[in-house]
Amino acid sequence: MERIVEQGILYDFYGPLLTKHQQEIYEAAVYNDLSLGEIAAEEGISRQGVHDLIRRCDKTLADYEEKLHLVKRFADNKKKIAKLKELINCLIESGSADKEYQREINAIIDELYEGLD
Repeated sequence: MERIVEQGILYDFYGPLLTKHQQEIYEAAVYNDLSLGEIAAEEGISRQGVHDLIRRCDKTLADYEEKLHLVKRFADNKKKIAKLKELINCLIESGSADKEYQREINAIIDELYEGLD
């Protein structure tokens, strides 16, 4: 299950960089959960051809992440935003703008801005 989730996340970020043909076959396998035989029959190619194409797509998507780190940066930013939300809620609940909270919030905001460059 974890592998399917990873494939889906990588595809969400880098799928548009694949060819239309690769996208169709990859989506059929990963999102529509079609068998190699079903995809092969639809596309008029062999099961081995489908298998090879899916493996190449997996490698291509992983290579993009290795070079660009978009998924990692997205996950890191999600954690930072959750921490910001927690700190802001603490400020609201305490009714004070504690200097330490302010510094921590500003540091996280700065990190998030750096990630946008």
